[in-house]
Amino acid sequence: MKELTYFYLPGCPFCKQASAWMEELIKENPDYGKIPVQRVDERQNRALADQYDYWLVPSFFIGDEKLHEGAATKDIIKKVLDKALE
Repeated sequence: MKELTYFYLPGCPFCKQASAWMEELIKENPDYGKIPVQRVDERQNRALADQYDYWLVPSFFIGDEKLHEGAATKDIIKKVLDKALE
């Protein structure tokens, strides 16, 4: 299992949707709830955000590997979580 780094902005509707899908997927598969997720508000932690290569939120990384950037579907969030479980 790998830690996810999740960059978001509090007012971003795409981030809110991604978070809602994460919660829904965790209810469907409790193993997803065991994944460590570092949630990073890019405005509050600009120094950390600047170390990663992305332009859009939500963005998901494992280490420095970008898994997804920008608006997501539930299926995309599932793939992100599945990758973290590997």
